[in-house]
Amino acid sequence: MSGRRSRTAAAAESGGTVAPSKSQRAYRLLHDRIVDGTYSPGFRLVLDAIGRELDMSVVPVREAIRRLEAEGLVTFERNIGARVAEIDELEYHDTMETLSYVEGAAISLAAGLYSASDVAAAQAINDEMRQSLADFDPVRFTALNEAFHRRLTDVCANQVLGDVIDTCWKRLARLRQSTFSFVPNRAGPAIDEHEAILGLIEKGADPRRIELAVRAHRLATPDAYLHRTQPKP
Repeated sequence: MSGRRSRTAAAAESGGTVAPSKSQRAYRLLHDRIVDGTYSPGFRLVLDAIGRELDMSVVPVREAIRRLEAEGLVTFERNIGARVAEIDELEYHDTMETLSYVEGAAISLAAGLYSASDVAAAQAINDEMRQSLADFDPVRFTALNEAFHRRLTDVCANQVLGDVIDTCWKRLARLRQSTFSFVPNRAGPAIDEHEAILGLIEKGADPRRIELAVRAHRLATPDAYLHRTQPKP
């Protein structure tokens, strides 16, 4: 093994941190703005303007955009340049449909394994989701929603199912914006459905019944999204 140490390793040993590169700074800014909806689908990313905002040349900005393109968040169009990618509705639906099956299976397999603390932790997250409705932030709500679901699926001992679930969540993140930005009226019913699922777990309901409840809950959001009323041009 080489005796040379990376800057990151040396910093870790010394307790310090490595400052992000210009490309990393640009990537983080653009990524966050795409995910939180500041840059909506189709928004044009002007390299010069971004570089001026960050006080850097276009080179690291271009590197950041290429990275975002590889992740599916940005597309390049001839004679136009970089734009925030449009949401692929078919991919979104297929991902959510897959998640409904594998998550339903995972939670049903874990049905007899949940401790009181597992249920209490999931309940606390759902309570926080309900409280957040007063000052609704779809991005924060989505993060809490993921935390709730992962709290339940993580109890399942089937690692292969866990890997598939994790892949689905990462795919949804790549599809970026919170669905609740488009169908905020789904937030309240989603919380109520969480309560119903927790109730089934607490009373030791048949695992198949729990699985079907999870699946129906999962499919309700993409159904609402795909059948939402489109704004008039």
